[in-house]
Amino acid sequence: MKSVIVHPPSQPIRAEIRLASSKSESNRALIINALTQFKGQLENLSTARDTQTMMRLLQSPEMVADVLDAGTTMRFLTAYFAVTGQHKIMTGTPRMCERPIGILVDALRVLGATVTYRQKEGYPPMELNGFQYSGQNRVQIRGDVSSQYISALLMVGPLLPEGITLELTGDIGSRPYIEMTLQQMIAFGVTHEADWETKTIHVPAQQYTPTQYAVESDWSGASYWYSLVALAQDAEVELLGLKENSLQGDSAIVQIMERMGVKSVYTKRGVLLTKIPAEKAFAWDFTDCPDLAQTVAACAVAAGIEVTMTGIESLKIKETDRVGALQAELPKIGGELVELEPNHTYIVRRKMEINTDALTLPVIETYDDHRMAMAFAPVGMAAPIKISEPHVVAKSYPSFWEDLKKVTAVD
Repeated sequence: MKSVIVHPPSQPIRAEIRLASSKSESNRALIINALTQFKGQLENLSTARDTQTMMRLLQSPEMVADVLDAGTTMRFLTAYFAVTGQHKIMTGTPRMCERPIGILVDALRVLGATVTYRQKEGYPPMELNGFQYSGQNRVQIRGDVSSQYISALLMVGPLLPEGITLELTGDIGSRPYIEMTLQQMIAFGVTHEADWETKTIHVPAQQYTPTQYAVESDWSGASYWYSLVALAQDAEVELLGLKENSLQGDSAIVQIMERMGVKSVYTKRGVLLTKIPAEKAFAWDFTDCPDLAQTVAACAVAAGIEVTMTGIESLKIKETDRVGALQAELPKIGGELVELEPNHTYIVRRKMEINTDALTLPVIETYDDHRMAMAFAPVGMAAPIKISEPHVVAKSYPSFWEDLKKVTAVD
């Protein structure tokens, strides 16, 4: 399909939704289990394309490892293949090859990896040509670019003769994702010492223990349902498979959406979402949960809530320039995202009412970005909206449109 149209529901929404499994947890579990020689037992792995790509490449004997558009897969596999001494050529889609990886490669070289860029310095594709431990196990790495670089190094750290010590410089972005990595390592028997005041993490040399590990449902995927409940006239949705004490940073959507009119009540099966009065304006720092920013921005415009957003600079190097994409698409539903220079603070707000004329529906471009499609789809609760290239959701939530059809018309 080239596009789908999401229509407002014709009746109150009452639904139970079994969410997709967490891509973030699944990808970490796959790498860690590979470091046990694949001896563990993983349950409830994500069906997302990124995770399926990770599974395929971990088992593939081919020299070329094409990650497609999967940034996490690129970063985690680069560290895994490098430290395990495998000869691989890491590549991906044209957009993937525009996403920087130099910070990770520099750190791997310090440890003893041989890596050669095949085109542009600091970007894929690159060739991994073995590993000879350098005797240097202390690495400085920026904490404000991508937590995935840090997680990639932490997971392979126990394999090094002296373990690894990371010194994080600058601000630490997406810290919950780093903590998720460390907690999953603990689940496989690996200990660490983290001092967040000095921004130092030490993982001693040790062996992973094969174990049985069940992946939680995806809080990122849950965020779209929070937005749907916030924008629907009458809605009550139970999201199955979520945990109150989650490892996932995107569970922050609970606190964010409480400001936007959604109450969360944990049940034995997950979390029940119901409507409550929303605030007219609030501020949020997305440093630890940048993947929620698009959902919150689209919902805020449709709901007429002004949100002051910080911590979204990393969105510029994601699947697309997500800040630019939001600035291009929010005006189509009557909103805007304005940067207040020079401190990287943004204001998202409604400027005019959403167009409800069925003959001139707003058409949202998705820029090969799964989150653009799913962030804007709930706007259909307030007014019909057309989403281009809906297949992009396969990257993280392949059943999204089928689940959405359970509560409203999608054609």
